[in-house]
Amino acid sequence: MINLTGNIVVVTGASGGIGSGIARRFAAAGASLILHYHSNSESVTKLAEELPVKAIPVQANIVEEGSAERIVDVAVGEFGKIDILINNAGSQLIAGFDSMTVENWYSMININLTGTHLVTQACVKAMIDRGQGGSVVHIASIEGSHPAFMHGHYATSKAGVIMHARAAALEYGSKGVRINCVSPGLIDRPGLARDWPEGVERWQAAAPLERVGTPEDVGDACVFLASPLARWITGHNLVVDGGVSCHPTW
Repeated sequence: MINLTGNIVVVTGASGGIGSGIARRFAAAGASLILHYHSNSESVTKLAEELPVKAIPVQANIVEEGSAERIVDVAVGEFGKIDILINNAGSQLIAGFDSMTVENWYSMININLTGTHLVTQACVKAMIDRGQGGSVVHIASIEGSHPAFMHGHYATSKAGVIMHARAAALEYGSKGVRINCVSPGLIDRPGLARDWPEGVERWQAAAPLERVGTPEDVGDACVFLASPLARWITGHNLVVDGGVSCHPTW
């Protein structure tokens, strides 16, 4: 296992399945954590108590002015620094373009893309001000390049997240900050096979590795990209989908 003892990691959206899986993998690597959440305080508090490292829950609506700075203030106040940021907070709602409201569109873009930008801006400033650089990983999606029906606004927002990482990598590289993406495929959650059996079956048939992903699969990819093993990797989008993207579509 990669050793990240002494590193301070901010994970946004830590109350969800993927976010908690990411947090658990960084904790296993020895890193201390800031666990951001929007509304599910019970889930994050429980997660913080279960982790074998110091983990501090922080509530914030990341698209509100000053919220990203508050996350940074807590991290620096508790630990003195931020080494790694994982931009995982996001939303996925179903709406077709023909019936999509302006509110549907703005909500998806604001949470998935604008929120990612604002937290990156605030955390990277703290990294640069300290003079040590750092690493940022955005959680995008394979839908950023392979859209699904009724997910047009989601796919568009995730395509923006992928390009944001590339653009930020270009601007921040000379200051010692690496910015990358992880694009997961279908990730398991409690009740997924029960709620969407035909979708899980189709996925397993299409994926060369013949299974859906786990939050830990995403977490391990994040740990790698954030670690010194990826020291010469920036602006990259690491697809974590069991190989489904290489399945023929014609």
